[in-house]
Amino acid sequence: MTYLVAGLRLLAYALAFALLAGPHWLILKLGRGSLAGHAPALLHRAFLRLFQIRITVTGTPPAPREAALVIANHISWLDIPVLGALRPLSFVAKSEIAGWPVIGTLARLQRTVFIDRARKRHTAVVNTEMSRRLRDGELIVLFAEGTTGDGTRLLPFRTSLVGAARAAITEGGLDRVRLQPLCIAYTRRNGLPLTRAERPDIAWYGDMELGPSVKLFFERGPIDVQVTWGEPIAFAAGTDRKAATALAEASVRRALQEAVTGRPPVPQPAPVPRPVHESPPILIPAATA
Repeated sequence: MTYLVAGLRLLAYALAFALLAGPHWLILKLGRGSLAGHAPALLHRAFLRLFQIRITVTGTPPAPREAALVIANHISWLDIPVLGALRPLSFVAKSEIAGWPVIGTLARLQRTVFIDRARKRHTAVVNTEMSRRLRDGELIVLFAEGTTGDGTRLLPFRTSLVGAARAAITEGGLDRVRLQPLCIAYTRRNGLPLTRAERPDIAWYGDMELGPSVKLFFERGPIDVQVTWGEPIAFAAGTDRKAATALAEASVRRALQEAVTGRPPVPQPAPVPRPVHESPPILIPAATA
């Protein structure tokens, strides 16, 4: 992709942003939470189309207006437009992002929930806000590794913010909440399978700076992404948070390994979407403390 072409596409994206920003800001001011996710989803879809990012989705996502906490892996800044294009949703992110130029503004327009990891008590505040949104039937994405990986390996999932599911039950009056494992895997570039050595070129992790990562994205052509929704985990009042997180991690790890090795999961009939309280829950031992 030449810089001229990239510049023209960025201009088209800026025009799309200008068209959607005004109505979206008004919706946020009016407090219409049920409508607030649509403009960001349209903007993310415009970005993917302009920059030739193709998504293949497998599995069954939560039904519309179903309370669901999505437990996902995290590889790149590209994860945000990829997942944001699927449907209206919001993210949980570290508080530093709120102050970043451009990205911080976009994150606030996405209604991102910011967490200050330096303040241990802030987790409880964030869990309360997340529980309110879950009670309202919103979809919230939690990158459970707490950072980005290289696209090949999965880091251990953290359990602290999964407590939002319990808060939604105890404070929000829900019987149970759907924990939804989700795997992101970048599988091809220019139509060719990515090798293990090439995969970090798409990832943004460690001490990598954002500018060079974006530059590589513009230079190296179309990307294919595999998004896999895992089997939902029913989280009830007595569910062990650590056990539920471990199940979600195992589901994402299995899907990531299948995606990067080129061996897709065995095709199975897609289940009919239904509220989590009607689905047979995955059995999880009760919390011991």
